[in-house]
Amino acid sequence: MTSATPHQRDIAGESWDPGQYLKFSDHRLRPALDLMGRMPLERPGLIYDLGCGSGNVTRLLAERWPDASVIGVDNSPEMLAQAAASPSQIQWQHGDLADWQPAEPPAALYSNAAIQWVPDHDELIPRLWNALPSGGCLAIQAPLSWDMPSHRIMRATLDDCGPDGAPVGSAELRAAVGNRWVQDADFYYNLLSPDAAHLDVWTTEYQHVLRGPDAVLEWVTGTGLRPILNGLNDAERPRYLDEYRRRLNQQYPRRPDGATLYPFRRLFFVAIRK
Repeated sequence: MTSATPHQRDIAGESWDPGQYLKFSDHRLRPALDLMGRMPLERPGLIYDLGCGSGNVTRLLAERWPDASVIGVDNSPEMLAQAAASPSQIQWQHGDLADWQPAEPPAALYSNAAIQWVPDHDELIPRLWNALPSGGCLAIQAPLSWDMPSHRIMRATLDDCGPDGAPVGSAELRAAVGNRWVQDADFYYNLLSPDAAHLDVWTTEYQHVLRGPDAVLEWVTGTGLRPILNGLNDAERPRYLDEYRRRLNQQYPRRPDGATLYPFRRLFFVAIRK
């Protein structure tokens, strides 16, 4: 997802690279379809795709419910430009999930891999939930990546890859990437269950089989590594990348057949309002 708070934009910038993000589009599509498949809707009227990116999943939502009005929302001009490049009936809107509100009550709010960029989920999730009318559906997927080896190494390398083991980047950057905004499943259950007629919460670990050299580095470069790469200066960035690449390849070795196995855990929840 491409939503970011003002604080994050100062560090990470506004620019997203759709080509880099879509290098692993097949892998990234699987959780989006798993989430969509658990939405108990027949003929929804208005669906928002929050953090629509380049619009691949938004188009699938429109195909799944062809009679619905579908609106894709994102805060990246680059992603929205790519989404709008192919003609469709979908509306594309610029918006930031950190303060977004729908213009009218929707039948469903769908968000695949977006909320990890937004802090204060005890405010974010109730705001989205309360925007739905009775019978409205909230469907969200988010990566549980904070505890994964690739992301622990990402933060550790920032802390000690400078000369003589010194940190690189600003203290503000290191504090920002150290935040864990996606919570455990019970957190979201507790927020939604009092007003839910239906609530489905689950986690899935995908065993991604990646191809090519530096495969895990290529994966995170399209998403979680962006704030670090944009926050480091031109002298720090190559040093960081060299050391991070070395540690990643040690943690996730390329197998004799050329594949790299990358386990990736994700959280899902689908709720219907009473």
